[in-house]
Amino acid sequence: MALETSILDRGTRVRVTQQVPQTNGVWSTASEGRVLRYRQAQTGSWYAHAKDDRLWLDRLEIELDSGEITTLNLDHYTLIEDLTDPSETPAPRNPSELELDDRDRP
Repeated sequence: MALETSILDRGTRVRVTQQVPQTNGVWSTASEGRVLRYRQAQTGSWYAHAKDDRLWLDRLEIELDSGEITTLNLDHYTLIEDLTDPSETPAPRNPSELELDDRDRP
């Protein structure tokens, strides 16, 4: 997954929208907060021919407005929006409007 590293710098305010495709629609959720850390971390899952024989995931840790710290696993259904400049902040969207078209994805 290609990511702009400036969006993932510590302290950047972001909105992360994650989606789970279903047979007849998409489940979506959005989280807003300040980036604490972006990293690739291994899971406990075994995956043949991967680095150290483990499955590695892109993980983003953010601090929500409530002060809660959460770790998000990023995939190709994840949308990250930069909210640092209030004049360019996109308006909140209805999650159903964010359905990604994955018909052309491998």
